[in-house]
Amino acid sequence: MKDSAIGSVVLNPYADALMSLAQSQNLVDEFGSNCADLLGLLDESPELNQILANPIVKIADKKAILGKIVTDKIHPFMANFLMILVDRRRIGYLAGICKRYQAALRDLKGIVLAEVTSAVALTDAQTQSVRDRVQGMTSAASVEIETKIDPDIIGGVIIKVGSQVIDSSLRAEIRRLGLSIA
Repeated sequence: MKDSAIGSVVLNPYADALMSLAQSQNLVDEFGSNCADLLGLLDESPELNQILANPIVKIADKKAILGKIVTDKIHPFMANFLMILVDRRRIGYLAGICKRYQAALRDLKGIVLAEVTSAVALTDAQTQSVRDRVQGMTSAASVEIETKIDPDIIGGVIIKVGSQVIDSSLRAEIRRLGLSIA
């Protein structure tokens, strides 16, 4: 199944339902924070992700694991949502659902996500410079920065905002120079 098909069939309806619940209970920001915590947990523990996605692991075992790990760290409504995902055998899509929820939250608040790839970690001043540049380009209320480190770009940064990519990496400059010489 293609990613877009998974998105329209599984991820979007669950993320939309979560957003609807959050809006009706005035918990939009708290659920956003819960989603960020859950994504961090899944990133830190690939084993947890494998257990949750494994159809052989019993539903009761998955609920017990989630109960021990996250129940007291997230809102009770979010904990109930996770249990529904387990019951419906959709817990393996948790990361995608959380990412879709966060995207909907950014849209709701007028926040733009800028994915910044650099060869080394950016300083606070550099991050603020990127934030200001993206905010000027998009006229967004706010800019959220997601950073990645890729030593292969040699130097500079690659900024991706939606479908727009600004590649000011040294690797791209070398490639452009090579094309102009050829």
